[in-house]
Amino acid sequence: MAEILIKNVAKHFAGHTALSDINLTIADQEFMVLLGASGCGKTTLLRIIAGLETASTGEVWIGGRRIDHLAPRDRGIAMVFQNYAVFPHLTVFENIGFGLRMQKRPHADVTARVEKVAGLLHIEKLLKRYSGELSGGQRQRVAVARALAMEPDVILMDEPLSNLDALLRLEMRAELKGVLAESRTTAIYVTHDQVEAMSLADRISVMHAGRIIQAAAPIEVYRNPAAEFVAGFIGNPPMNFLPAAAQGRGRWLVAGQIFDGPDHHGPIKFAIRPEDVRPGDSGLAAQVRLVEPLGAHLLVTCMIEGTMFRAVLDSDLSLKTGDRLTLTPQPDRIRWFDPATTLAVA
Repeated sequence: MAEILIKNVAKHFAGHTALSDINLTIADQEFMVLLGASGCGKTTLLRIIAGLETASTGEVWIGGRRIDHLAPRDRGIAMVFQNYAVFPHLTVFENIGFGLRMQKRPHADVTARVEKVAGLLHIEKLLKRYSGELSGGQRQRVAVARALAMEPDVILMDEPLSNLDALLRLEMRAELKGVLAESRTTAIYVTHDQVEAMSLADRISVMHAGRIIQAAAPIEVYRNPAAEFVAGFIGNPPMNFLPAAAQGRGRWLVAGQIFDGPDHHGPIKFAIRPEDVRPGDSGLAAQVRLVEPLGAHLLVTCMIEGTMFRAVLDSDLSLKTGDRLTLTPQPDRIRWFDPATTLAVA
């Protein structure tokens, strides 16, 4: 069992708080993605779990054992870095088996493990080649294979695909999730790429300013963001926000239209994703500012009562700058946020 418990972890540097009161449970064999912009604290948290940084306060547990006082080599963890960190003067076989040889494992055991993980990652035909002769995608496979060969309780990955081109990243995403599921390893993956997070994760922890804002399944984070930051960070383009005025209990005026909403005291914001509106006869009156063809869809940037609003619409529509249209939100996709707390109301 390799359940990970992170309890009240904080990290303070001189004059700066990198992490504040992090509490997170990662289930055995779960694929957890830490998602956030640069500087949000996700890599610092990963390094604390790995033992490469020391938490200012808090505890880290793996498999029921507290490990934050242990040296990195004693934590049952393997790590895959952004820059591959493979040895160009060694063959692929020697790279994958490097950690095992450092543990003085029998040659037969090293060979069996190397061949097994090389097969999982489809690099068994490259074992005799030197890693310096490989492409970026092949080197990244070698780095992942080396980590898996150690049969770690936990594998940590810090933006491992960011140096690959778009097509290779797509291929490696699919491969990586399958390999980790087969290896039955608990995984924590750091990225700023929301597409990677949505496609790989069992759960996503969205981080901002050293805190975890929401930890949930990808579709839950997307459909039901817990805070304005999550709604604005997840999705491309992100959620639209419009001010709302109370019109009685559970009734809200948004850009001249009445919508049913939560029974809430005080100001509130109406929010809807760009793909959750359709042209209609009633709804939000918009004026087109920009039309961007995206193949099957149009990304239409509008103004609604002085607020920018984006809609993803059918590419068959004929629209141009200056046109007026009415956008009808899907009622079950509307979300509401308290501007004071920035948290979701409904």
